[in-house]
Amino acid sequence: MNMKKRRGRTSRKRRRNHSRCFSLCGVNLSHKCEYIHLKKWLKERGYEDNILRPAQFSETGRGLMATKALQAGELIIALPEKCLLTTDTVLNSYLGEYIIKWRPPISPLTALCTFLIAEKYIHKKSLWQPYLDILPETYTCPMYLEQEAVNLFPEPLRRKAQEQRSLVKELYVAAKSFFFSLQPLFPDDVESVFNYRAFQWAWCTINTRTVYMKHSQKECFSRDPDNYALAPYLDLLNHSPTVQVKAAFNEKTQCYEIRTLSHCAKNKEVFINYGPHDDQRLLLEYGFVAASNPHNSVHVGTDSLLTYLIPEDKQKHTKVSILQEHKLLDNLTFGWDGPSWRLLTALKLVCLEEDQFTSWKKVLLGDTISEMNEKKSLDLATKICTSLIEETQHVLQKYFGVLPYLPPPSIQLNSP
Repeated sequence: MNMKKRRGRTSRKRRRNHSRCFSLCGVNLSHKCEYIHLKKWLKERGYEDNILRPAQFSETGRGLMATKALQAGELIIALPEKCLLTTDTVLNSYLGEYIIKWRPPISPLTALCTFLIAEKYIHKKSLWQPYLDILPETYTCPMYLEQEAVNLFPEPLRRKAQEQRSLVKELYVAAKSFFFSLQPLFPDDVESVFNYRAFQWAWCTINTRTVYMKHSQKECFSRDPDNYALAPYLDLLNHSPTVQVKAAFNEKTQCYEIRTLSHCAKNKEVFINYGPHDDQRLLLEYGFVAASNPHNSVHVGTDSLLTYLIPEDKQKHTKVSILQEHKLLDNLTFGWDGPSWRLLTALKLVCLEEDQFTSWKKVLLGDTISEMNEKKSLDLATKICTSLIEETQHVLQKYFGVLPYLPPPSIQLNSP
């Protein structure tokens, strides 16, 4: 009789450690067909890499893993210009003659969107197929979310999301007549090829994945900035607010290069830094939020602030005009160390008594008007903070059945 060997504590511990290792280090994806084809395609264009390996990570999803320990100052990627997708790529393609002839000129961004949509349509015949095959089919930034989900956002983020949607819609509408001019290139109706959903996908691909690379102004494009470059493989690198890198196009080597200024252990995820963005900006532009983000802040909406103006206040309308004129109704935030200077200044102005109102210019200069004004400003900051916490709790309870404990705010002015 065959007896199945029992496994003891040592075996269970080994399995737990193995599982934890996969959680921390990620699961290698380099054996998958799409990554084999991509690496082969990149090699044909002059890029070969032994430092980075595609992997799936439990915390960040798809990313790149270090195959060896990386030291600060080490070059982690140098992608030749041939691998980059820019407006030069578009102009050298079948779209070039149509773009050059079109008036008024389209924007560089519209040109890149058009190229991505067209290449995705021809797919198997596209020279960029290996890259297209690893691009996401959908995105998690607000542009892609249902309106019902966007409505759950705090007012400042909701307003920014609506502005972004309007901007992309306007860009699409402005480009429609140019899309119609491309009909000779496609057997199907261009209206079905260049539909709004396809344009959303292309715009999100560029917005979330391009690196900054300045190009010279071309007459065939509008005056809008031409500083985009899609960088295959490099764009698998995820963001961490705690790492530092040096990234730029090297004119001497004709490569887009990234050097890490941070240490990274072997088999761990390699990160880059997209910039000192708070979670609102990261969600809006890239579709994710960062854990333990030192740049995090909570935004206070204009409407939220103005609701605290007392109706009987004779200077109410003047105060609003001053706040608008000095741009103190936007970018009002609470940070890790309390209300921002802009928010506190706005609150001090709102809290000015009638007999103190002539001193409003001193408030804008950062002067202390009175102890009472300081106290009222901090009390109002606490009230706004409490309201934001309650609003968050309400949304979490209503839609997710979760009611976390959030301690009441205690706000104090930092000593100078």
